[in-house]
Amino acid sequence: MQDGDWKLMTMDANPAPVATHDGEILMNRKLEKFIKVYLGLDQAYDASGHLRPTLFAFRAEYVDAVKQGFEELLRDGEFTIEDYERLTEVEFDDEDSLYGYLQCMYQYLFEGQEEQPVPPN
Repeated sequence: MQDGDWKLMTMDANPAPVATHDGEILMNRKLEKFIKVYLGLDQAYDASGHLRPTLFAFRAEYVDAVKQGFEELLRDGEFTIEDYERLTEVEFDDEDSLYGYLQCMYQYLFEGQEEQPVPPN
């Protein structure tokens, strides 16, 4: 794999794909799918407030996995703007703006922030 390549890696005990970058696992598969579906270009700018209720309509195990994935992603800081763009087709100017957005999304989803954030234009 070359630097910057994005691929899906299959884990031995879990045949489900897990997002990786340069061979490093970046997020669990549930967060990866959540981001692709709900934060991808088609949905990213919809700030109608339906995202939190949609997430919490899923089973608790799924919600917990998404929350844990967000926490690990924010803590580790290894997810790049290129990684995010490959996953979502949404562009950010720099990692600070990406992580600011992801932190706001976490606060909206799990800490009761009122307004659903959208990526910068």
